[in-house]
Amino acid sequence: MSFTLVVELALTGLLAATLGYCVVLERKLSQLRSGQDGLKDTIAELNAAVTGAGAAMRALKSAASETAAQMDEKLSRSRGLVDELSVLCASGERIAQRIERNGAPQQTAARSTPAPRPAPARAGNLEALRAVR
Repeated sequence: MSFTLVVELALTGLLAATLGYCVVLERKLSQLRSGQDGLKDTIAELNAAVTGAGAAMRALKSAASETAAQMDEKLSRSRGLVDELSVLCASGERIAQRIERNGAPQQTAARSTPAPRPAPARAGNLEALRAVR
């Protein structure tokens, strides 16, 4: 065998190994590209989910502020009713004390003629009840 033939056979073997390595490398690169496309799709879906979550959070914040405003309104209204009720209770206690102080004969007269029922107190009547107090 001649020296050139040995060198050419060695070069042929090395070229075949390089060709095999290139085939393996091409397969890995195609897998990487397909994974990259899947990653792009995943990122797009994630971006859409984040956008939807942001819109839902804004809607939730709006609903919470509306509910808080309604609750504040109802709370202030109920505080007014509590004040009105306390004035009515105090007035009723004073009337009961007056009846007790005036004695039993007047109680029998009061029983024979039923007392008119007071109209339900309104917000405007609160000042009048306080004046009676």
